[in-house]
Amino acid sequence: MSASTPATSPSTPGGPQATTGNGFSRWVQRVTSGSTWTVYALLIVVFVAILVMNPSFGEPMSIMAFLKKASPLIVLAIGQYFVIVSGEFDLSVGSLVGAQVVIAAKLIDGEDSMTWPVIGLMVLFGLAVGLVNGLIVTLLKVPSFITTLGMMLVLYGAIRLWTGGAPTGSLTDGFRQWGRGGLPDTPGQFQVPFAVLITVVLGVIAVILMRRPFGRTLVATGDNDVAAAFSGASVWWVRTRAFLFSGFMATVAGILIGGYAGVTAQVGEGLEFMAITAVVLGGVVLGGGRGSVVAAMAGALTLEALFTLFNQLSLPSTIRPAVQGVIIIAAVAYAAMPRRSKAVPSPPAGVPEPTVPKEPQPAAP
Repeated sequence: MSASTPATSPSTPGGPQATTGNGFSRWVQRVTSGSTWTVYALLIVVFVAILVMNPSFGEPMSIMAFLKKASPLIVLAIGQYFVIVSGEFDLSVGSLVGAQVVIAAKLIDGEDSMTWPVIGLMVLFGLAVGLVNGLIVTLLKVPSFITTLGMMLVLYGAIRLWTGGAPTGSLTDGFRQWGRGGLPDTPGQFQVPFAVLITVVLGVIAVILMRRPFGRTLVATGDNDVAAAFSGASVWWVRTRAFLFSGFMATVAGILIGGYAGVTAQVGEGLEFMAITAVVLGGVVLGGGRGSVVAAMAGALTLEALFTLFNQLSLPSTIRPAVQGVIIIAAVAYAAMPRRSKAVPSPPAGVPEPTVPKEPQPAAP
């Protein structure tokens, strides 16, 4: 009796190399799909332009100084991403940042012993604002644009009423170190800023969350909340948590900005629109359902680099709102463009192509 040979599956043309090539092709297609790839290309172009005009920008200390300055916007973009990808908006983050800095300065007032208790109070306040926004949107069914716009005005008005329009107090060095310090703590030498480390940690956490069931449910809710609800997802709680994340990120951004910004009533003004601009620049679709948190962070980095380039060109700062408006309009218009249909893959060798049955023709008269 002859020995039986083990059954073998049909070999893939090209062997392992073809498999590796196909995997790389799928990765490239995923990275360059939609409008995500444009933010990375624009980031490279802007960085090259800055280096051409100012070669010293490429030095390690200059790069770290740039990243430290961009960190608050990146953190805000992470929080705004959670809200936008769920199909909502959060226009209150700028006023929340300003309120947090003013509250911290007034409560701490130079007392080192008050630093950590006030930071804890800031976190609770940020979460409370996010929770109120989320519950009004999800339970009372008030549009997020109106809800967060009202919250923005409430915070601005409350802070001005509390301080009389002239914030008082001061922040301690222990509070400011998170926005201006770094490792190692040696002035004049290369150091990695605390702001950059905090931003990286929050970015990693955001990526992990988006790969968990919560992230997939968040995207599904933004894509079609009715279908997500029928599939068993708790839509109201998912969106409420997105606003909670946004409030927390705004608090962290306020702590970082407090490290180098002065305590004024204008702190945080306009940051909500910068965060939205950064997110849509990263290819996240307004209306929800599509977008990458890494691309949103890259959008914030690109926007900050673009403003740095404007400074190198000696352009007036008043041009920034116009640029933000153009970016938002262009990003939304690009996202609304019809996509090309995916090509139908050809069947493997030896497998006949499927035939489409023809419709029966009417008999000739």
